Amino acid sequence: MPETIVALATPLGRSGIGVIRLSGPDALSIAQKLTDATELKPRYAHLAELRDLQTSDAIDEAIITYFKAPHSFTGEDVIEISCHGSPVLLRQVIDICLRLDARLAEPGEFSLRALANGRMNLAQAEAIRDLIDAQTTASARQAVRQLRGEFSNRLQPIKDDLLNVIVVLESALEFVEDDLPETQTENIKKRLEEIAAEIGRIASTFQAGKLIREGLTVAIVGRPNVGKSSLFNAMLGSERAIVTEIAGTTRDQLHEKFTIDNIPISLIDTAGLRETSDTVESIGVERARRAMADADFVIAMLDASEAFTQEDEEILESVHALNHLIAINKIDKTNDVDDLVARLQFKIQNPKSKIAAVSAKTGEGLDTLKRSIVEPFEPQEFSDAGFLVTDARHHDLLVRAQNEIENSLSQLEQKMSEEIVLIGLHNALRYLGQITGETTAEDMLTRIFSTFCIGK
Repeated sequence: MPETIVALATPLGRSGIGVIRLSGPDALSIAQKLTDATELKPRYAHLAELRDLQTSDAIDEAIITYFKAPHSFTGEDVIEISCHGSPVLLRQVIDICLRLDARLAEPGEFSLRALANGRMNLAQAEAIRDLIDAQTTASARQAVRQLRGEFSNRLQPIKDDLLNVIVVLESALEFVEDDLPETQTENIKKRLEEIAAEIGRIASTFQAGKLIREGLTVAIVGRPNVGKSSLFNAMLGSERAIVTEIAGTTRDQLHEKFTIDNIPISLIDTAGLRETSDTVESIGVERARRAMADADFVIAMLDASEAFTQEDEEILESVHALNHLIAINKIDKTNDVDDLVARLQFKIQNPKSKIAAVSAKTGEGLDTLKRSIVEPFEPQEFSDAGFLVTDARHHDLLVRAQNEIENSLSQLEQKMSEEIVLIGLHNALRYLGQITGETTAEDMLTRIFSTFCIGK
């Protein structure tokens, strides 16, 4: 019999309400011992006093909700205790539950039990984690679609069709001495081509899904005092970085997150790139170079109020092979922006280098700059607003399944035996099953659910 588990289901810290969740065979009896409520009606909220077991003193008034198995999140008896959100009080209530033979839940254990008891499949369980971790409304919307079973529903007909093909080939292997008729073989090929194409269509949405879920890392680089920190603050809309007239004010990286058109952006303000004998500043410069190399996108900044320098030229050369944009800052200090941009474009002779003229001080050109960051990464699927694959594990399994089916198709073309063809088709079916948890190994489940929060 499974143990009864307990955990705080709301975030740590002070709050108006804190929710403690119990799940397991002893959840109801623990709640009854903890409160003055002798009878708890399923799916009703009960106002009750929580009592200290040793002194019988009331420690709080709480709302107790009982979900009777199997009609609960986990499929087991579940109790939710909603009391005042004092960390001391919540810890006290959990300690009492532990003394009553509950144990602390592992990360994601409530969801793991829901999976084990058939309340959801693995893709839906992962959607819960993604919904909790969502950084934008778009990523939350995709997580909800997966939680409601849209991904699973799209996979089921594919698995059914693949299984039907496998049954035909297995039957031929067992009961037919001669080769399959040509017409039947052609029909199987056509069905496998359609299945592979459909899997490919679903997998192709991953580029857009990954962008929504994980976003981009963007580094701002340039020589000292060109306005990197000012642009950093302007893009965030807050005075996060210290800005002074002194060159080299920024000694280390600053990281902040914001969104551009529902795409999460991790923005990095770096130290000015220059040769220096200052030990601390040189460490900052080295970190800036590493951040530039690791970023998805680099904003190379120039100063419109100063002449183009050798340092500027070296910085532009270092970002040449990267996804980048050249931002000419301080255009509020010059009268002929168009001429400045034209002369720079002529000088660098690199058609891949897009140039944006901005003023971090006034905000001019800022919206255009933001759009230029995400534009190179936005696939067509992003604007279509359909279901998107957002998880790298799902994408990998889809690609593997598609490759196995295509290999089996090739073997059919070469008139290999059904036994050889079936190996790839069984592998493909297993990969698709791993997405929803039907054929997922226990160690993989452990790795997946270790990424969940404790109370879920």
